[in-house]
Amino acid sequence: MQLTISQRFYFDAAHTLQREIETAGSRRIHGHTYHAEVSVTGPRDPMNGMVLDLGFLRQRLEGVREQLDHHLLDEVPKLGTPTLENLCTFIAEQLADVRPKVSRVRVWRDALGDSCVLDLI
Repeated sequence: MQLTISQRFYFDAAHTLQREIETAGSRRIHGHTYHAEVSVTGPRDPMNGMVLDLGFLRQRLEGVREQLDHHLLDEVPKLGTPTLENLCTFIAEQLADVRPKVSRVRVWRDALGDSCVLDLI
């Protein structure tokens, strides 16, 4: 039996974006409140009943949040172009050593209705 647990966090950050549509506002430095949810899928440990201790996951997510919150995303090492897609990938890569493995990362901006999901399983 596989179970999926998840934890959410948010961060406020600024960025620029070179694109072909909505260019004027995107090229200027602007900011968003981003939300992220990380899911881990695996079997329940028979000793403690957990897939993964959510306290451990929260601790790891705080480390990721610190790299993004109140930063200019254009300058975050290893992020690349600050798109929702790259944010999902960046978060997953920061958690690559978590066991059981991260199964899904979702990043979204409520104010705009935009989201991206990275399924890893």
